[in-house]
Amino acid sequence: MLPETYWELKVDVNGYKNSMDDSELSTQANAGRKFEILKSTEKEVFNLAIPKIKVRLLEDGYICWLKKKDLENNAVLLNSWKPRLLTKEEIKIRIPNVLKWIEEASKINNSYLWGGTIGPNFDCSGLIQRSFASEDIWLPRDAYQQEKFCKQIQFNSETFDELIPGDLVFFGDPNICSHVGLYKGQKLYWHSSGEKDGRNGIGIDELQPAKENHISIFYRSKLRSIGRIEYCHDGKTLP
Repeated sequence: MLPETYWELKVDVNGYKNSMDDSELSTQANAGRKFEILKSTEKEVFNLAIPKIKVRLLEDGYICWLKKKDLENNAVLLNSWKPRLLTKEEIKIRIPNVLKWIEEASKINNSYLWGGTIGPNFDCSGLIQRSFASEDIWLPRDAYQQEKFCKQIQFNSETFDELIPGDLVFFGDPNICSHVGLYKGQKLYWHSSGEKDGRNGIGIDELQPAKENHISIFYRSKLRSIGRIEYCHDGKTLP
């Protein structure tokens, strides 16, 4: 495997934040995903003491480290790669299937997994990315990137009449988005939340929560914005 070459995965793999530490998962890549070995990693590629190589996952431009042993005989060399970009109308037609996919995923036994994007265990943005990717609609990897990527929707915070199923609901503090859900309709949304202040997996919460719904109340207090997906990610790396 040489720098500046393109590959397709034959198996699911984990992606990590750095070259040595296996304790912090940053993302996952399922079989069929493509990646580029980065030019800056030429020394690491041939250094047996470094167990990983730095790559760019092509569909979302996400940079991470993959284990060399996970790639042995498990990746196919490609001549080239270009993104598959859908039109606004093509995306709109596929949204009902995105909603069906996330509903089915919610029925499978799961728990929250930081960095999870394959399933059945997901983090918040991994669940959203995977649900859209099921229809070949690629989004950025992280929640704050997804928020910037969307068309922002102005909405009435009492009625939410402007929202349509398939919109993304973003949460966080005034400085940054840290959580995302997928709008189901009727002021409800799916999301994968953690054990603290969450459901430890995929669940449905309310934008206008009842007093006894403490999880919905917590996230409602952190509502930042609403976004709509109208185009596909082109694979370029985002900040």
